[in-house]
Amino acid sequence: MIPIKSDRQIAHMRESCAIAANVLQELKALVRPGISTQDLEEAGRSAIARQGARSACYGYQIGSRRYPAHTCISVNEEVVHGIPSFRRILRDGDIVSLDIVVEHEGYIGDNAATVPVGLIAPAIQQLLRVTEEALRLGIAEARVGHRIGDISHAIQRHVEGHGYGVVRDMVGHGVGLSMHEEPQIPNFGRRNSGDRIKAGMTFAIEPMVNLGSYRTKTLADGWTVVASDGSPSAHFEHTVLTTDKGPEILTIPRPVLALVHALPAASS
Repeated sequence: MIPIKSDRQIAHMRESCAIAANVLQELKALVRPGISTQDLEEAGRSAIARQGARSACYGYQIGSRRYPAHTCISVNEEVVHGIPSFRRILRDGDIVSLDIVVEHEGYIGDNAATVPVGLIAPAIQQLLRVTEEALRLGIAEARVGHRIGDISHAIQRHVEGHGYGVVRDMVGHGVGLSMHEEPQIPNFGRRNSGDRIKAGMTFAIEPMVNLGSYRTKTLADGWTVVASDGSPSAHFEHTVLTTDKGPEILTIPRPVLALVHALPAASS
């Protein structure tokens, strides 16, 4: 069953999502040729802590494996779950996906964006543009009375209409008290399929798109998912609240009210 969030829970979600968006904005501004992915990881860890949150990625467990970093940073053909390293230096023409998931007062905020490093080829610029457009089209379908498949179909139609591969092995998902809640939200599917959307649901909608084939494989580290054919991959994500007035993007950078209220009074 898909959780319906109360007004109180939604207020908490707004805070956690604002923090995730703030951190993502900070890291995007740091991306440049010559910086390592570990430098971005350390900046992200500091930014998360500074805003009173914790990384929901660090220590995340699948089977016996725990994710070893506070941010997921994936370069070029890496689709998701790239592990930061001082050895991975960003070069002019690369693209880098920054995936930030935080927990604040028990609630999750989740967002991602793929950023160009210096000047990138026109074909890669279009890949990023189409993937971000697909995210917007998917979000537009997250309306009360629609079905989950409407989100999936809108993303797939736009992406495949441009000749790109829609990743099948990873999907969007519900989000809130945990990083992964019901429902699963594939980036491919049929209209009028899946669960009916109601007000108060919170979704992480996240197209993952390869320039070539949709097929992926996981590297020996057990985490990093790459395009099987080595083609560049783009990933954009927002956490979205469904309302009677339409979908609302929660992962928007803004001051975090809870932190403002916690500031000590100025001394006289």
